[in-house]
Amino acid sequence: MRNLTRDEARERAALLEVASYDVRLDLTGTDASRFGSQVTVRFAAPAGEQSFAELDGQLLQATLNGAEIGPLVGNRLVLPDLRTDNELVVHARCAFSRTGEGLHRFVDPADGEVYLYAQSFLDDAQRIFACFDQPDLKAVLRLTVDAPAAWTVIGNARADGDGSTRWVFAPTEPISTYLFTVAAGPWHSVRANYGVVGHDGIELGLHCRRSLAQHLDSDAAELLELTAQCLDFQQEAFGRRYPFGDTYDQLFVPEFNAGAMENPGAVTFSEDFVFRSRVTDDRRRRRAMVIAHEMSHMWFGDLVTMRWWDDLWLNESFAELMGFLTVDRATRHGGTWVDFTLSRKAWGYRADQLPSTHPVQGDVADNRSALLNFDGISYAKGASVLRQLMATVGEDAFFTGVRGYLDRHAFGNTGFEDLLGELEAASGRSLAEWARAWLQTSGVSTLRAVFDDGARVQQDGGLRPHRIGVGLYDLTEAQLSLRSRVDVEVSGAWTDLDLDIADRPDLLLLNDGDLSFAKLRFDERSLATVRTGLRHLADPLARALCWAALWDACRDADLSAAVFVGAVLAGVDGESDPAIVETLLHQAATAATAYTADGAALRDALGEASWRAVWQAAPGSDLQLVRIRAFAHVAGGSRQSTDLESVLDGTAVPARLRVDTDLRWALVEALAALGRLEVTDIDAEHSRDLTAAGRLHSLTALAARPDAAAKTDAWQAATTDRNLSNHECGAVAAGIWRPGQDALLWPFVDRYVTELPSLWAERSPQVAGLLAQRLFPSTIIDPQVLDRTAVLLDPEHPAGLRRYVAEQRDDLQRAVRARSA
Repeated sequence: MRNLTRDEARERAALLEVASYDVRLDLTGTDASRFGSQVTVRFAAPAGEQSFAELDGQLLQATLNGAEIGPLVGNRLVLPDLRTDNELVVHARCAFSRTGEGLHRFVDPADGEVYLYAQSFLDDAQRIFACFDQPDLKAVLRLTVDAPAAWTVIGNARADGDGSTRWVFAPTEPISTYLFTVAAGPWHSVRANYGVVGHDGIELGLHCRRSLAQHLDSDAAELLELTAQCLDFQQEAFGRRYPFGDTYDQLFVPEFNAGAMENPGAVTFSEDFVFRSRVTDDRRRRRAMVIAHEMSHMWFGDLVTMRWWDDLWLNESFAELMGFLTVDRATRHGGTWVDFTLSRKAWGYRADQLPSTHPVQGDVADNRSALLNFDGISYAKGASVLRQLMATVGEDAFFTGVRGYLDRHAFGNTGFEDLLGELEAASGRSLAEWARAWLQTSGVSTLRAVFDDGARVQQDGGLRPHRIGVGLYDLTEAQLSLRSRVDVEVSGAWTDLDLDIADRPDLLLLNDGDLSFAKLRFDERSLATVRTGLRHLADPLARALCWAALWDACRDADLSAAVFVGAVLAGVDGESDPAIVETLLHQAATAATAYTADGAALRDALGEASWRAVWQAAPGSDLQLVRIRAFAHVAGGSRQSTDLESVLDGTAVPARLRVDTDLRWALVEALAALGRLEVTDIDAEHSRDLTAAGRLHSLTALAARPDAAAKTDAWQAATTDRNLSNHECGAVAAGIWRPGQDALLWPFVDRYVTELPSLWAERSPQVAGLLAQRLFPSTIIDPQVLDRTAVLLDPEHPAGLRRYVAEQRDDLQRAVRARSA
């Protein structure tokens, strides 16, 4: 399939004006591999010019203005001798997908029912119908679907007609092809109204597979309430009604490659958000943030869309910001910025220190390159930068500029300069230099407190302007109390602080309030304070900043794994938010496993602490659930394995701890990796859970066993079994690399190096990227692995492959460096 370049897209956008697509899909056939596709495209162009449309399918017939054209050249259909007004009609047979790209087909193992859903992002609309597959050729889309009588069909707009076997949908507003979706199958649906439908109200819909109906029903009231709360907040913030008619459907679909996709009127989510088992309130908060994130795209991304993928960050950074802001302001889930500081920004910091780091505002030469920028820079760093901008110009001016931008460019395409102009007009400030420093340069700045002849802030790693709070905290009677907080403008390498060094605080916290994007380093006195006294700091956001600074120092080998794990053991019991506890324990487990060669004692200490906490936590609490999962993650040795078994078999279960389906699988996967379960045990567990999720867990558990044959079978399945779906392939690969299994896994280092290039060439982009990451020998912390995998960085290999390998090698290099330090 030929990849569309930015230059080609610009040339085609300058040439064509697309009015509409009339798409008809025939889903009634008995062929489980293909479906019928017909489209009529109406568009204008200068007379006599030539262009092309894309189709990734089997062309049956194509006519342009009544004259037959073709054949396909790869995925391109040449359109010669254009007129001022043109009609392109294409009949095709297109393939169902098993990889979450295009029109994905899923057979539910629980009841044999078939479900279809379309994922058109990034350039996969052409897998469903012939089109001009780029974001800045928007058009009205009319959809007709023929489907089995028992099915429900959902699309971007409301369906007209009786919906028995033919579903005719109302025309959409002008949308980009990547935002097209359709979902068909015997969906279980829950509906409610937001306002009065037909009088500026909106019909809300929730949809999932029938076999998940009871789980959706139990959460439907919460989900519908959240949706309404988000609509209330965002319609007011954006200053205009929801822009896509009077329906807003949210579909929880199987084997989805992402968390969610912002298709106008029909948002698709991973069905992992339909909770089959008890989850912590943090998981519900994160689900709420995804709901709010995708909803904000209705305005920022769908109503106004980037011209090209260079400004992908703007869509995602803004939605990331609005997801956290909406949930924090409009729902019962408070504390979102603490979670953002400790966990989400860590993703951004990691991405911005990789060899593949890039400016927030990217340079995307072609479609496939855009896929690589769905990272912590485009999401977490970008959101942090926009939050800083909002604080700099003021929230009122920020949203005044956003509303002006939406009004001026509704249903059109833009670049960042269009938004920047509106923000400058609203704030009365020139933002060009701010944009240059924060959006057009890469890398993370580091701010450190220095006490010598005076108190100063040192900045390195890239000089940028920061407006930060500096908090001075004193340790008194087992409390770290705020003495004062001052605002400081940091711009160069050194910034003086108005502080008498003779009256030095026990903790000097830079970026207090967390409005900038920078790593922090403590002075010696502050470091000593946070190592042992962090639980005495009352402000949860300030604590999160301190934890994040310790973790950054550990990743950079400036702080030993033993010191970091010790700080977590000393302070984690002072955290009441399960999200914070979960993040800290996961980071500590990583430090104990990867960042020190003698981490067995540290892992054992983490396991013992979590096992005690399971029994001491409030019965049935979220903290109890987080702790048992953390224990399963690090447990090792005979005694801790026996403790895991006692929970699984019910002989020793803490009060009100529900060992439900998902927790059982967490225990099974842990015990399988420890060699405590046979194939028959895992098969028996699978027989208890004959669902799609149960199959994925069983595949991971089977691959995790410390057995040479198990590893070989798993590797073969992940790399050669084309009957595996995207999620099944990922589940197998996820079980292979496990700590403590180095002797079994060394042979697969060479297999990774020799087999990855052909896997990259033969598999779809989503699956190829997944395998490049999950099959990397991440658990063997040895310089020889770095030496062996370096050959994959040779320029003869595709850029995407090199990037994935470089990122995985960077994590391994950090671990090697930390161990040597």
